[in-house]
Order: sequence, then C-alpha cells, then structure tokens
Amino acid sequence: MLRMAEPIIHHRHPEFRAIFKRVNANLKYLFQTEQPVVTLACSGTGGVESTFVSLFSPGDTVVAVNGGKFGERWVNMPRTFGLQAVEVKTEWGKAPSEGQIVAALRSHPDAKAVYLVHSETSTGTATDIKTLAQVIRGNSKALVCVDGITAIGAHEMRFDDWGIDVCVTGSQKGLMIPPGLAFVALSARALEAMEHSTLPKFYLDLRKAVRSHQADDTPWTPAISLVIGVDAALEMIRAEGIENIWKRHERLARALRKGIEALGMKLFSDSPSFAVTPVWLPEKIEWKRFNGLIKEKYGITIAGGQEQYAGKIFRVSHLGYYDELDMMSVLSALEMALADCGYNFDLGAGLRAAETYFATC
Repeated sequence: MLRMAEPIIHHRHPEFRAIFKRVNANLKYLFQTEQPVVTLACSGTGGVESTFVSLFSPGDTVVAVNGGKFGERWVNMPRTFGLQAVEVKTEWGKAPSEGQIVAALRSHPDAKAVYLVHSETSTGTATDIKTLAQVIRGNSKALVCVDGITAIGAHEMRFDDWGIDVCVTGSQKGLMIPPGLAFVALSARALEAMEHSTLPKFYLDLRKAVRSHQADDTPWTPAISLVIGVDAALEMIRAEGIENIWKRHERLARALRKGIEALGMKLFSDSPSFAVTPVWLPEKIEWKRFNGLIKEKYGITIAGGQEQYAGKIFRVSHLGYYDELDMMSVLSALEMALADCGYNFDLGAGLRAAETYFATC
C-alpha cells in the first residue's frame, strides 16, 4: 500500500489521533464487538504473550489446545511465566472435540482460561470456536481465549455474540499489510481479570494499552506507517462488508480444493481452514525441486510442511486480497510444476474443476 510510503507524521499529533480513532472503530467492526480492541507494536506472538502476562498470576492454570506449531507455542509460553499449562493434544490436521475440552475442564476446575487456535496455520485446520466457546462457558468460569491470527478476516468471528473473552490477530494475515502489529480484543471479563494479575509486565501490559485506547492513543511509540496501512485495509474491509469477506474466503478455499482433488492429490486436514490449504505432496515428487519450480519458473510462492511433515505436505494461502483469478493462477502453476516433476494427471483437470465451481457456486 502506497500510503505506508508517505512521509511519517507525529504519533501525538491530531492528524494521527484521527487516523487511530478510525482504526479503533473499524477494528471493533472486524471482530464484531463493542469491546476495546487494542493495537500493539509487535507480532501476533507478542499479542498472545500480552494476554498471558496481563490476565493471570503465577501458579494459575490455563488449558491450551495443541494441534500444531502454534498451539504448541501456547502450551510452552505460559510455562515460561510460571503458569500451569494443561495440554489438550490433538493429532495434526484434526480439530479439538467438545469432549476433550469438557474432560480438561472437569479435571482442572480451577482453570482460569482455555486457549484455542481458530485457524492452525501449520496444519490448515479450523476449530469450531462458536461451539467450543459455548462448551467452555457451560462448564466453567474460564476465559475463552482465541488465537485468531490467521482466522480474523477469513473465518466468521462474532466476538460478543459467541462469548469470546480474548482474541488476537496480526497485521500480516487477513489485514493484508506487513507484519509488526498485533490486535487484541478484550471482553469485560478479561478487563476484570487484568485488575487481579500479578505477573511482571511492562511493554506488553494490556492495562496500559486499554487506558490509552480510551483516548485513541497508545502507551508507547506506535508503528506509525503500519497503523496508516491498516487504516486503509480496514476501510477496504468496511467497503466489501465483513460477511462478504467471510464468504469470499470460503468460496476461494473450496474452489482451490476442488481443483487440487481433481488432480488426484489429497488434502491434509479433516477440518480445513478457509485461510490456508495444506496438501499431501504426491509420492516420488521431491519437495525442493517442486518448490523451486513453482517459485522460480512460475512465480508462485507456497509454503512447505513443518516438523514431521516437512517435505511431505505443502500449503497454499488464500488469505487477504485474493480473488478468483489468483486461485486459477495458483492451480495453473501447480499443474505445470507437477508436470515438470513427472506427475501423471489429466492436464487442465484442476483448472476445469475450479472454474466449474466458480461458475456454479
């Protein structure tokens, strides 16, 4: 966005204050909340860390679902701060069940929070946040805390209606600008919990962020250019309409998957996200060669698998300002790179399947 290349303005000047006021209002629209959504100058990981240090005290118990690299992080991070983290582990590519959450809460009735990953980037797996929030609320007083880093702007999120207490996202995903900002939505219950937290904190103290937010300000120097960029992005989201954006992401994801399956390839996740699609790499195709071809020869960037799935799966994003032609371009590049690697399939089958989906759905 060219607006981020404009000359810097002072962050305490009325000009910036007016921009930030608009950003704060539009963030509420993005999360579908009337509660404060604070902006932090850090990555999404920093945003999640701010919730651990700002909401809890040493020795508190939190339940965290681990179904991938990021869920794993939300198990390990609270332990760093002296919290008791109860791990609910799911197989990669599978979403947590209601039964798993209920069992964890019954075993740990003192749990102060449950951390869920709405869209696990490493596995392309989506969690039914609406249902699990109801389960948590019905079985405990634990805060419902959501990693929405690759979900906000792609998946339906109704913060107030669903009874969410904390939701975090980052600037480089559904908000379509470079990394460097985190956004944290906080319920009244979360704001109350902040008043009792005794963990050490300073820069990532959400109490300070909320106090400044009330005056459309920040406690520390903000990432000015990124805030200006997210202002433009949020205006785009407003213009398209958040429900239309959710539908667009679902439509792009489903069309891409139709194309991939038409090529004879298998999807990785049992509960696929609308933000990213992981795909099993066909046997006898070497990941480095395939990735090199699709990037250097055809100009398309995809991501590989992580941990035990490195070299076995690849991931395709459809998050942000993608459209139908982008999905067709990705499928075309996939087909040509697969053909270069000697994969046997009906050339054009993926494109036809996606095009048919777009034409009929």
